[in-house]
Amino acid sequence: MKKFSLMFVALVLLLTFSVGSASASSSMLTSIDDVKGTKYKYGGNTTSGFDCSGFVRYIFDKMGYDLPRRSADQALEGTKVAKADLVAGDLVFFDTSGTNNGGITHVGIYVGDGKFAHASTSKGVIIDSLDSSYYKPRYVTARHILSDADYETHVQASK
Repeated sequence: MKKFSLMFVALVLLLTFSVGSASASSSMLTSIDDVKGTKYKYGGNTTSGFDCSGFVRYIFDKMGYDLPRRSADQALEGTKVAKADLVAGDLVFFDTSGTNNGGITHVGIYVGDGKFAHASTSKGVIIDSLDSSYYKPRYVTARHILSDADYETHVQASK
């Protein structure tokens, strides 16, 4: 009977901690989830429709950051970060113009595990892979925007 009681308590504790960490979410990821599926709208920066930089600006505004309106201007904010060193909350930038000249025409928010959230012209706000056949060759750079304290508050809260 003691073994059963001990195993039962261990199982309850295991499930409690597993469910707690699975249901916990960072404010950044919650904000992204809240607008996932929102349609694309050129120049849009509200939940009635977003373009890429409007989406990023909306999410960062929720975390207390005032970013410039255009993706090319957002690419000048914060500090440059290597692709291999990306952390959730970093901005990732692409040249989707077809010219491959390295100009910034698209932006998203890195969410971890090689994925980023962005406003797609065809699918609205979605999560995509940095290594997708479309985005991988168009990747240009990334920027770290969040302060360490804000990273802990808005992103790391889910870990």
